[in-house]
Amino acid sequence: MDRAPSNVRWVDRPLVEADIAAVVAMEQDACTHALHAWTPENYRSSIRAGYWARVRCEAESGQIVAVCVAMDGFDEVHLLNIAVARAWHGQGLARALLAILEARCHDRQAARIWLEVRPSNVRARALYTQLGYESVGLRKQYYPAEQGREDAIVMRRVLPGGPDALD
Repeated sequence: MDRAPSNVRWVDRPLVEADIAAVVAMEQDACTHALHAWTPENYRSSIRAGYWARVRCEAESGQIVAVCVAMDGFDEVHLLNIAVARAWHGQGLARALLAILEARCHDRQAARIWLEVRPSNVRARALYTQLGYESVGLRKQYYPAEQGREDAIVMRRVLPGGPDALD
């Protein structure tokens, strides 16, 4: 199944300090290795910095099932983190959050979205490619890994209608 059941209602809202413990627990459960998850301080500093940070919750229970954090640049946005609860993998939640982020980019006339992704994160890379992101570089030894460090693939999506788009 690649979409959430139609009877589930969602609430998308800003991430607040009171959400951090639940977000960290959700992300640690969702990640293959604990080293891949953000820390509470990563989320706190993102909120303090005024980054765009959103959670998706089940409307009925209020349970946080996904999080997305991005940083604005002059005419671009850098996706810093996106995570979906393990029980909801493959249900379209990351795709939905990325669509919300893209709409926000359109509203603020951002031309591009940038991100880094682990080469080992095959699911995320496949999603980004499906959504029109292209690999444009490599950051050597960027991420902590179980053994040493792991490179990061730098990906970029040129947004439709932006100055870089070939409309």
